[in-house]
Amino acid sequence: MSTLSVRIPDSLHKKLKEIAKKEGVSMNQFITLAVSEKMSALLTVDYLRQRAGRGSRKAFEEIMSEVPDVAPEEYDKL
Repeated sequence: MSTLSVRIPDSLHKKLKEIAKKEGVSMNQFITLAVSEKMSALLTVDYLRQRAGRGSRKAFEEIMSEVPDVAPEEYDKL
């Protein structure tokens, strides 16, 4: 485990302390979860961009051409 010293405005520190207490976790745990959530969101965007870059309209259309042309089931209709 590593230690990180971060300077944040007093108002943010106060609010962080209140929310962590309300959630029943330490400020360290709250910050760790918040950073994890943000990193997960950013990494997901990167992953999706990479996957999209490998995609091909031609391959998509070839696969879609194999889908039977039938009406959707009643529960799938909008």
